Amino acid sequence: MPDRDRRIGYRFVSETMTNVFPDTVFALSSGIGKAGIAVVRISGPRALGTLKAFAGDAPQPRSAVVRKIRTGQGQIIDEALVLYFPAPHSATGEDIVEFHIHGAPAVISLLLEELSGREGLRMAAPGEFSKRAFANGKLDLVEVEGLSDLLAAQGEAQRRLAMRQFLGEASAVYENWRNSVLAALALHEAAIDFSDEDDVSEKACASAKPIILDLVAQLNAALARSENYAAVRSGLQLVIAGAPNVGKSSLMNALVGRDAAIVSPLAGTTRDVIEAQVMFEGLPLSVSDTAGLRDKTRDEIEREGMTRAQAAVQYADILVWVQSPDVAQTVGPPRKPDVVVWNKSDLDLIRTQNDSDFALSTRTGVGLAELRDRLKVLVQHRMVGIEDAVVVRRRHVTAIQNSIRLLNECLLRPHRESELVCEDLRRAARYLGEITGHVEVEELLGKIFGEFCIGK
Repeated sequence: MPDRDRRIGYRFVSETMTNVFPDTVFALSSGIGKAGIAVVRISGPRALGTLKAFAGDAPQPRSAVVRKIRTGQGQIIDEALVLYFPAPHSATGEDIVEFHIHGAPAVISLLLEELSGREGLRMAAPGEFSKRAFANGKLDLVEVEGLSDLLAAQGEAQRRLAMRQFLGEASAVYENWRNSVLAALALHEAAIDFSDEDDVSEKACASAKPIILDLVAQLNAALARSENYAAVRSGLQLVIAGAPNVGKSSLMNALVGRDAAIVSPLAGTTRDVIEAQVMFEGLPLSVSDTAGLRDKTRDEIEREGMTRAQAAVQYADILVWVQSPDVAQTVGPPRKPDVVVWNKSDLDLIRTQNDSDFALSTRTGVGLAELRDRLKVLVQHRMVGIEDAVVVRRRHVTAIQNSIRLLNECLLRPHRESELVCEDLRRAARYLGEITGHVEVEELLGKIFGEFCIGK
């Protein structure tokens, strides 16, 4: 893990750095609502002055003290813990003050109101503390995104994935890839510098080729796993589909453990996609019940329901196709199912099944445990290698795809002018640098930091 007070990649934070942002911001950094403790954070050049105005002399850096916090008229707002983190050794790289007040809404409201009335202070925008941390070299963009994902994590798998990004482990991999491109670039530039010496030039180009080949292999391998990691980050979509009246709604209720969907013996009860959330193997699983699929219908609403069902099937991470022996299947699954379920196994009807199919009864519960075990295997397969996850977002994928394209140009057209090869390598390095923020990426910042809550 990099030393956040000193260096992130090529960024360097001076021991005597000054604040990049002239204004001072504040926000409630803990949850909204009644709580034992609420944390109000202030960051910027006026943070220390604000502490003195509200709570008296500043405590020793990074030492918590109990102080009475007062309004400008001397009214006591609360008695609370006060902390001071001087720049550059703080989360944002600026002076930071934290008031750990009692979490009563009235106390929070009064303190925020008093801060709003102080000259030079304003409420922080979403993600502004993290944006300042990025600007001051405390976090790179991948670490910022990891922090955002960590704050949104609902399950253990998402937490583990987010921590790898936040702690800089993924950034270190990106930096190694970028350094490999720069190493190949240096060799090709050497070939230009010694172009009048054929032996030196040829050896330099020959030495660059295995570096590029190895890097392309690593990038392709990372891309191959990126879809699984992206699904873990957002949570998996499990879609239950099949003909009308085969027991899809009953199966959904059995999987989520509650009556999320209406169950009726009448065919076509479900007309829309109904979703319910459940935690499964440490990962949020969105279970969707869909309208029954058949070859034709005169009902316009049912037809729209089938259209939505088919769309849900296409986007499903896991498709469970349900059949039953008492219902004729007039259409097949729109895509290959991950699991085929024969429901109503308690009926005294014979039906041939493949070894991979699951016979169960949502009425009696027979077979549900085996189905859950199969789903467990499918979910765990998505999480294989999560400890080594690097490429987890669409912008990462796009940048790596562009890098691979340029690197392949260097491999497939090695006899071009050396200047053109060098330019392709520079552009490949730039794409990789954009991922962590080692080049100008202003157009990305608003989108990335806008995902945060106000107090982060």
